[in-house]
Amino acid sequence: MVNLFYFFLFPLLALSTTTTTSSAAALPLSTESRWIVDESGHRAKLACVNWPSHLEVMVAEGLSKKPAEQISSEIIDLGFNCVRLTWPLFLFTNDTLASLTVRQSFKNLGLFEAIAGLQINNPSIIDLSLINAYKAVVGSLAKKNVMIILDNHTSKPGWCCSNFDGNGFFGDVCFNPDLWIKGLTRVATIFNDTPYVVAMSLRNELRGSRQNVDDWYRYMQKGAEAVHAANPNVLVILSGLNYDRDLSFLLKKPVSLSFSNKLVFELHWYGFSDGEAWENGNLNQVCGERVGETMRKAGFLLDQGYPLFLSEFGVDMRGTNVNDNRYLNCFMGWAAELDLDWALWVLTGSYYLREGVVGFDETYGVYNWNWCGVRNQTILHKISALQYPFKGNIIFSYICQFLRILSSVASHTCLIQQSHELLSFVLKTAGPGYSEARLHQVIFHPMTGLCVKRLSLVDPLALGPCSEAEAWTYTPQKTLTIKGTYFCLQADKLGKPAKLGVICSYASSKWEAISDSKMHLSSKLQDGSDVCLDIDSDNNIVTNNCKCLDKNSRCDPGSQWFKIIDSTRCGADNSLPEISSIVKLISKNLLASFSL
Repeated sequence: MVNLFYFFLFPLLALSTTTTTSSAAALPLSTESRWIVDESGHRAKLACVNWPSHLEVMVAEGLSKKPAEQISSEIIDLGFNCVRLTWPLFLFTNDTLASLTVRQSFKNLGLFEAIAGLQINNPSIIDLSLINAYKAVVGSLAKKNVMIILDNHTSKPGWCCSNFDGNGFFGDVCFNPDLWIKGLTRVATIFNDTPYVVAMSLRNELRGSRQNVDDWYRYMQKGAEAVHAANPNVLVILSGLNYDRDLSFLLKKPVSLSFSNKLVFELHWYGFSDGEAWENGNLNQVCGERVGETMRKAGFLLDQGYPLFLSEFGVDMRGTNVNDNRYLNCFMGWAAELDLDWALWVLTGSYYLREGVVGFDETYGVYNWNWCGVRNQTILHKISALQYPFKGNIIFSYICQFLRILSSVASHTCLIQQSHELLSFVLKTAGPGYSEARLHQVIFHPMTGLCVKRLSLVDPLALGPCSEAEAWTYTPQKTLTIKGTYFCLQADKLGKPAKLGVICSYASSKWEAISDSKMHLSSKLQDGSDVCLDIDSDNNIVTNNCKCLDKNSRCDPGSQWFKIIDSTRCGADNSLPEISSIVKLISKNLLASFSL
């Protein structure tokens, strides 16, 4: 009976070696250990972009340039599946502000050119109250199946942030904790019937001289309980201290809440978070140090079983900021390895009004100044490697669904026991983050956002989309073997393509992550000299002398940085459009065989 049971289950398990294109998540979302999952248990990776709506005007930026629905559509076209939509506390707690119309808000600030643009692009919004305008933007996103995270960015409308703006921590002049909880409750209640509002971030970048751990626990736990009571469907996202760079205090004392499977923590990390270290320091050393610090202050939460949402990161999209460019290469390797959920700062091409400047140009923006095009397609393409999960898709949940249904309807004792045992095994060893294929490794190239792929056994290995990445096994003997074959990666000659071979015991077949960054993959040639993986001008994989291993701050090792990443991801395959019907068919046949 046991053999027959697994015989019927095996076709379903075999489907996990292929993938399907992800569709809209089944809402609401929840958490399963360190993963965010949808209602069906599928991995729901958040690949978001920030859309500010918290500045003086209190209207989502860009509505004078484009219709809200067009912006919402373009967000999807750019590969994002969610938006972190900011809001100022006073908009939802000050009735005088809330009752202002969009037109009045712009008029009060002398923004008459923007009013003209709004009349052309969003005539249905311009005479709404500010709260209803905010609702309209949420509605336009929801209509396009964009998930929405409502982020309380500030109390007083305006640019964020500084240590002295009165918005930094509980008890500051503009940060009354009771008023804050009232505002959180109101926002959670208003959007209780909007399924695509999937999460609320309680407060952006706590900071300043008042910040302390005791008040953090007191008020963040109260805020979380208030949001959950008003809207139990949303994820509750908690930020840390020091501009959301420090959650280390949670090592000693976890959060205590009455609810479970809804808690997420958030982190911010920019190049400027580390001053000018990226431009002035040795990149291997700086990368290793900053990744280590980030893991100590926040990354440890993943091991504790909490999702960590990188709710802000970004770079100067002009591409000329050396500090940002170097930071991004390190960041890409780290974010890909951990397969984090994230939100890019920022969608905005320009602001209605920022820090007294009308039409302020946002150099970190996805859009260009007039919102008519993308500011830097190369950087966006690079970041797009992180939009699709390296781990997890829909097969896992169908297996679990199948086993749960089976165990609930079966009457045969042995069959019930077998289904329970297998379900327990799948949950323990796979988890919602692992499901498309058996665990393997991919070789990721952070500088390009591409992965190593094989065209054939005779053509050179090359970089390509990570959806087409070769599946490798990285052994304890430090060989990289193509999964399911005897072929291993070998260093051949200096400046020549790396090759595949079947004799994998030589030193030229051993690959070790060296340097402080742990992103140089080094091997030895037959003469005993050390070489590192590199790319040539055509993105072919070659071996060259390892560079930037000394303390030279001018050397950029980006081309030689590779990251071996655990993955359960397969290449795109649309051949499984109706997996649920297969589940039903297998279940029916299995139950029929036992006359159940």
